[in-house]
Amino acid sequence: MPNISDYQDETEKFAVANPDTRKSENEMPKQNDNIIPVLAAIILNEKGQVLLAQRKPGLSQALKWEFPGGKLKAGETPADCLKREIREELGLEIEIRRIFGAVNHSYSDKNIVLLAYFAELISGDMRLKDHQQVKWVDIDDLNEYELSPADIPFVDLLVSQWAKD
Repeated sequence: MPNISDYQDETEKFAVANPDTRKSENEMPKQNDNIIPVLAAIILNEKGQVLLAQRKPGLSQALKWEFPGGKLKAGETPADCLKREIREELGLEIEIRRIFGAVNHSYSDKNIVLLAYFAELISGDMRLKDHQQVKWVDIDDLNEYELSPADIPFVDLLVSQWAKD
């Protein structure tokens, strides 16, 4: 079972989730295509479960489950972005530990690069803004949820790294 000590002091490691989703040089977006940097927090609790959040109806990726996070603003560091997004969307304070991976994903209306970071829950009272529910999920059960497509490579990597024997 993973816990905070599994990722606390490993800042030198960087996993690229699902390299097959990366575009070749010939398929890279054109100069005028916007690539939106998006951050996701992989928050583990003391039981080794991961926090998943389900998007509200009417939002992009409605009713899909995701690792919570959001768009990087100009001049913002990834750590500052994730702390702000988790505070705004969930009412929680987190500490960023290390990067878990990166993936490029093209939706029908936008291209994103999603950076996932391990994070530790510090404090806060859960409140939902852009999500209709959240759940602490065993890593082995993550694939049972209808996930946002960009999050799937991270789930696959988590499951392969920490699957129960």
